[in-house]
Amino acid sequence: MNKFEKHKGYIRTFQENKLTLGLAVPLEAYQGNVPEMDLEQQIKLAKLAEDADFASLMVRDIPLNDPSFGDVGQMYDPWIYLSHIAAHTKKIALGTASVITSFQHPLNLAQSAASLDKISGERLLFGLATGDRPIEFDAYNVEREKRAAYYREAFYVMKEVWAKSFPTIQTSRVSLTGGTDLLPKPVLGDIPVFVTGFSGQSMEWIAENSDGLFGYPRNPAQQDRLIKEYRSSADGFKPFAQSLHIDLSEDPNEGPRPIHLGFRSGHKFLIEFLKALQEAGVNHVYLNNKYSHRPAEEVIQELAQEVVPHFPAIT
Repeated sequence: MNKFEKHKGYIRTFQENKLTLGLAVPLEAYQGNVPEMDLEQQIKLAKLAEDADFASLMVRDIPLNDPSFGDVGQMYDPWIYLSHIAAHTKKIALGTASVITSFQHPLNLAQSAASLDKISGERLLFGLATGDRPIEFDAYNVEREKRAAYYREAFYVMKEVWAKSFPTIQTSRVSLTGGTDLLPKPVLGDIPVFVTGFSGQSMEWIAENSDGLFGYPRNPAQQDRLIKEYRSSADGFKPFAQSLHIDLSEDPNEGPRPIHLGFRSGHKFLIEFLKALQEAGVNHVYLNNKYSHRPAEEVIQELAQEVVPHFPAIT
């Protein structure tokens, strides 16, 4: 039995041998580092995505503007922003791709995630990453060499405090002796947590401890090899998701041309590429419109009409 079969975000997004589609926030095309993020427009497009059977909306946790990085993502604190989206939607999954474990205490992470999952009606898909940019570790005065250990600690602590009342936990940053407890508890006593990339961990550790894997864009053959390796070590079905940048052409027949972390093409090639990813075992692709030459609303509407019907949300 899948322990998340009653988790609304999980069952909307993931099913074995099936691919669904999501959208990366901000829902806009923009140049440079910083998006406009007009809140009224973002919520309008979030509702459009939900009604069009996109499975998820994904936000990134990029705490500092590093001009050399080239993108600050959706800019706002992910928990506050996802809460805002949750208040204006009813069923679309709300994902983090991904929250950084190195700069937050595990108990704060656990409470933020449990709070968002509960107020959204069990819709959180909780992606985690270590962070990797030296400039951020310097700013937070965190030893970069400890990021993999902090990651494992966060995983362990969160799963314990979600599942148990007044647990006893002793780690490098947590000392719970059974006299205090963390609230709120997730309704299901757990939240689906996804490793992003490898986050400094072995494939065996990821397969054993994660509830799924968020990968980076690769061609279908490469994803097929990675997914086979992951699932050969996992106990039962564990989903695999990835991001993909697109620049959707107005010409549906236009062939692919590479862009950063994706490609420009018409919707016909995009459909065939997504079908190939589905055959490779990818269960979810969240599309990013940062490099689009067309308005995001126009692109989302075309995706809704031409692409999403091939890969609709599951529930």
